[in-house]
Amino acid sequence: MRNLAYPLQFTFKVTTIANDFQAVDAHGNTIAYVREKIFKLKDNVDVYADDTKSQRLFNIKANQWIDWSTSYKMTTDDGQPLGRIGRKGWRSMWKATYEIFDGQDQKEFHVSEDNGWVKVADGFLSEIPLLGMFSGYLFNPSYSVYDNHGTKVAQIKKQKSFWGRRFTVDQLMPMNPAQEERVALGLMMMILLERRRG
Repeated sequence: MRNLAYPLQFTFKVTTIANDFQAVDAHGNTIAYVREKIFKLKDNVDVYADDTKSQRLFNIKANQWIDWSTSYKMTTDDGQPLGRIGRKGWRSMWKATYEIFDGQDQKEFHVSEDNGWVKVADGFLSEIPLLGMFSGYLFNPSYSVYDNHGTKVAQIKKQKSFWGRRFTVDQLMPMNPAQEERVALGLMMMILLERRRG
């Protein structure tokens, strides 16, 4: 999953029980199929080459039961560590904030929600019968990825769609292939968590 052609599109399936989505590049090529294992005490996500699920590429697994400060380890299919993403505990109550670490556990990037009020409005409207179905057209949160120098390198945005099922990832600054892979995997895990929160 390197040398990606941006923008990437993450599109969630609405016909399955599991929290699944397909990731495609700017040319419409599938780069990953992401499937969250259900009925697990710890979050466990498999990333496959495509929706046949015949070739697993990566695994993302929580280090503990669901908690505000859970960390998610990203590994290759054979268990080689790639890095991890962790939520910044109480800081994420208002605006979602995550940190991405490399394979040596050095902080490499942080992800910050651009506007906390958008999520509040989206969550409020989605609870109203009938109107809630259309919240995906009105309120669309976005999240920015920054490097250790504070430079914005990527952004993921929820697109206007029924049930809020589509997200777009744009690369704003060049990254090396390993960083690009870590950011893509980190955003995949983050968006699963943020969708669950509303």
